[in-house]
Amino acid sequence: MALIAEAVNDRLADADAGEVKSVTILGSTGSVGCSTLDLIGRDRSRFDLVALTAHRNVATLIAQAKEFRPRLAVVADPACFAELKIGLAGTGIEVAAGPEAVVDAAARPADWVMAGIVGAAGLAPTLAAVKRGACVALANKECLVSAGPLFLDEVSRSGATLLPVDSEHNAIFQVLDAGRLDTVERIILTASGGPFRDWSPEEMAEATPAQAVAHPRWDMGAKISVDSATLMNKGLELIEAHYLFPVGEDRLDVIIHPESIVHSMVAYIDGSVLAQLGMPDMRTPIAYALAWPRRMAAPSARLDLAQIGQLTFEAPDLKRFPALSLAREALRIGGSAPTVLNAANEVAVAAFLAGRIAFPAMVALTDAILAQSSALEMPPAGLAEVYELDRMTRIRAEEMVQKSSR
Repeated sequence: MALIAEAVNDRLADADAGEVKSVTILGSTGSVGCSTLDLIGRDRSRFDLVALTAHRNVATLIAQAKEFRPRLAVVADPACFAELKIGLAGTGIEVAAGPEAVVDAAARPADWVMAGIVGAAGLAPTLAAVKRGACVALANKECLVSAGPLFLDEVSRSGATLLPVDSEHNAIFQVLDAGRLDTVERIILTASGGPFRDWSPEEMAEATPAQAVAHPRWDMGAKISVDSATLMNKGLELIEAHYLFPVGEDRLDVIIHPESIVHSMVAYIDGSVLAQLGMPDMRTPIAYALAWPRRMAAPSARLDLAQIGQLTFEAPDLKRFPALSLAREALRIGGSAPTVLNAANEVAVAAFLAGRIAFPAMVALTDAILAQSSALEMPPAGLAEVYELDRMTRIRAEEMVQKSSR
């Protein structure tokens, strides 16, 4: 967070000068990427699009590229290259495909990079943007979960600036006196509770993927929505907060807040509690990061507390939602435990979405993989070791899924 504070004066000077901000969006066809483009489209004179990347949603990428005219459009799946090339023929927009091309896009000069690729797949391109010292809007929590210390070392070495985009971490960033962490008593992450907040264990055992992705408050991608339904998303955010706001694991709390109006809170030693409130719309935290250190107009619905009437809070039920405890345990273990947790969970979520395992089996599988892993206290020695640990964990998790499906 000190890196952010040091960069404020320079950024303010650029903003006051009306400088056009060059932008790359990693994961432009996802919900975060689309929301970012929605904001940019409302004031295009302030932004210059360098690159847009997508995984395999070529049709949306082509439409975005034609509308916003980036210099480069990249699809991560090489099998989609021909369709992208044909779709953008004659536009003058450079096209490329493959994971390496996504990394190359992130490495190209751009003032501001939205790291919106979901999962561990976002680590390499986000690191490429960090290594060249970019201002990185971090919507990919897995970068810090899988490789937190190594990732932050690269941030420090390059002088990059990290701006948290997750609504909870963005809220903390807005109300935290980053230079005085010693005055923080607690950081409190809020969670909606997901679609199954009031469901019994028996009901959750029969939950379908369609039910799990039907989030009551937020419009998110399938993977994040499922993580929200298990509360694993909040567990991953807990680990992310540990790296972004180093106050110590014992001062990080989670509270269920179904209305999703209070996005997170910071309690100080004098008894003050500062909170950031707003309607549940990802364009609000994205706008804050996009215009930082200024603010920009956003089309989000305005908060009317009188109309809402009341805000409710409750402690998380750790028996019905054990993922939160599992993530906290991985954080306490440290070392490679968060890397293993993230990889196993990604495999488990994919298996659930494919109808191969039941809803409760996701956390059970992740727990079993952690229990079977050895030397978790030892941190990965480098990024190559992170990637290898991620790969091996996925193999073991997939083997476990196959056995449970028989």
